[in-house]
Amino acid sequence: MDLAALVLADGRLPTGGHAQSAGLEPALAAGLAPGLIPDFLAARLDTVASVDAACTVLARRAALSDTLGPALARITQEYEARTPSPPMRAASILLGRGMVRLAERLWPDRAPVKALRALSRPPRPVALGVVCALTGLDDIQSARVCLYEDAQTVASAAPKLLPVDPLEPVQWVLAAADAIERAAVRAVGVNGPEDIPATAAPLMELWSLDHAERERRIFHA
Repeated sequence: MDLAALVLADGRLPTGGHAQSAGLEPALAAGLAPGLIPDFLAARLDTVASVDAACTVLARRAALSDTLGPALARITQEYEARTPSPPMRAASILLGRGMVRLAERLWPDRAPVKALRALSRPPRPVALGVVCALTGLDDIQSARVCLYEDAQTVASAAPKLLPVDPLEPVQWVLAAADAIERAAVRAVGVNGPEDIPATAAPLMELWSLDHAERERRIFHA
């Protein structure tokens, strides 16, 4: 299970993460000072990533339940209601599609994969939660994978966007360890879709809308 967590958290996993900056490119284009990137990363952990982590945990539980299909659909609806930015939803769906492709390759005949495939456009946290269940991860491991991946996406994008020492983003992620753990514990404490946090990130959402209109960009979002 520890190996599965490492594989899922690896930025080289071919599910589309390389094409995302977790909102960093839009933020820098809007004027975010490079020195504030650790604060940006922390803000994501408290808002956007916390919503994702809670959805991941619930999707993991749903994948092990008797009400698999309806439960995944409900979690997807609640996720969409808490992600008002169309570009942010689209980015999540792209990542979800990559995760579904991974699940179909590894477990083509498993019921959770069939239920995931039945959703028209499962977002990243829903697909990730199902994959976490299939790999045997528990709630806290699943939440950590989700949150770490978000932080690492920001860190990995930074050297492609800025003249930064590649070792500096490593420091950002390590410094965020306590924040990741706090967010993971909060995610595990969610009992149902109605408990998913509605932690808005208005500036990130606005920046994502501006980014979607740009003709020249490195990352999808």
